[in-house]
Amino acid sequence: MNLVQPALRLLCLAWLWPVALLKGNSNPNHRRNKDVYLGENTRHKYGGRIDFKMKKSDSTKSLLIKSEQLLRIEDHDFAMRPGFGGSAIPVGIDVQVESIDSISEVNMDFTMTLYLRHYWQDDRLAFPSSNNKSRTFDARLVKKIWVPDVFFVHSKRSFIHDTTMENIMLRVFPDGNILYSVRITVTALCSMDFSRFPLDTQNCSLELESYAYNENDLMLYWKNGNDSLRTDEIALSQFFIEEFHPSYGLAFYSSTGWYNRLYINFILRRHIFFFMLQTYFPTMLMVMLSWVSFWIDRRAVPARVSLGITTVLTMSTIITGVSASMPQVSYVKAVDIYLWASFLFVFLSVIEYAAVNYFTTVEEMKKLQKGKVTVSYDATQAMAYDGCFHDDIDVSPFPELPTTPSTMQTIPPRASSTEPPPTEGTRLWRKRSVRHNIRFIMSNSYMIDSYSRILFPVAYLLFNIIYWCIYS
Repeated sequence: MNLVQPALRLLCLAWLWPVALLKGNSNPNHRRNKDVYLGENTRHKYGGRIDFKMKKSDSTKSLLIKSEQLLRIEDHDFAMRPGFGGSAIPVGIDVQVESIDSISEVNMDFTMTLYLRHYWQDDRLAFPSSNNKSRTFDARLVKKIWVPDVFFVHSKRSFIHDTTMENIMLRVFPDGNILYSVRITVTALCSMDFSRFPLDTQNCSLELESYAYNENDLMLYWKNGNDSLRTDEIALSQFFIEEFHPSYGLAFYSSTGWYNRLYINFILRRHIFFFMLQTYFPTMLMVMLSWVSFWIDRRAVPARVSLGITTVLTMSTIITGVSASMPQVSYVKAVDIYLWASFLFVFLSVIEYAAVNYFTTVEEMKKLQKGKVTVSYDATQAMAYDGCFHDDIDVSPFPELPTTPSTMQTIPPRASSTEPPPTEGTRLWRKRSVRHNIRFIMSNSYMIDSYSRILFPVAYLLFNIIYWCIYS
């Protein structure tokens, strides 16, 4: 019995040993294959094989923690500026204007999209580097370090673009120099002067300033002087950009002191062709259309009245349309002078016909009282050669005279007069007073139209010459 039990144990061990050997050989091969599989899929991203447990962790988070440890962010208080307690930290500014989106005369503002770049040095972010290469980060790291608090003075609305991520870039160099770039769209105030509108030139500026740090703590300056302001090719519908230039100044606040301020100045000159088509040419045509009434017969009351009222209402519509697109300023604009002067010419043409009609009526009443106009008066026989009616002209045919030399040389007898005969070499000048001339024109109202045909165009032409010489 003592020999049987050890023999059974040996038989059991001999039977179980090959099974255990097969299991041990299969597990290492399987593990090695898994390691190789993971290594091949991650070799391109990390440059080598990683362990299975490392794949389960968040690689982005682990790399960000390593960057924060490299920059020693947890070791410093970034709520304070670099060099706190010492001299002012210089912060260079570089701006690239992408576009000027809109310019509003009614709101007196403009909208601009630009790339705003800051340059400064923070020794707290210096890190060792064997190849002296910088590291670039996005907005997640910007929130954990100190950045300049630059804002736009006189800004109405502004925002940082966030599609698809916030358009913020932070680049840190090994020596602690930092480049901070952000893409911003800002709507700012522009104090415009419309006294010469639409022949005006506007000077607008975008102002940058630190909100919390005065000149003792932070010094803003243009990084590359006049070359710090760069622009893309900008095309505007109503303006032509004559000049873009940066400038520098100081701003004083009674409670906080002096602050450095940077200016982005740009000069805009308005395109006049749009307003020539929409305002000036229609106004000129309406004024010239009002002169047509001077060639219409003075007795055609419906034609002349309707033409005058139409031109007056059209001028009122043009003035209203221009005023609706402009701010309510308390001074007179150049376009207002032109429109209201043209409206005055149109209005005077209506008044001119009112005077002609009135004097014609008075003249006819006087002739009726004197009995010069009979009941069987035919107005068609009183047509003068200039196209107007004359009641005091007899258009009956003259008797034919023989064309003999004796009759051609005969001179009709002169009426007796107390005036001495004119001497040789002198001319007769009949002096008439102003009152007599007015009475003569009133008694011959058709002459008012004749004079208006010349006076109105000459006066309007003279007004245009003076206007364009002053404002162009």
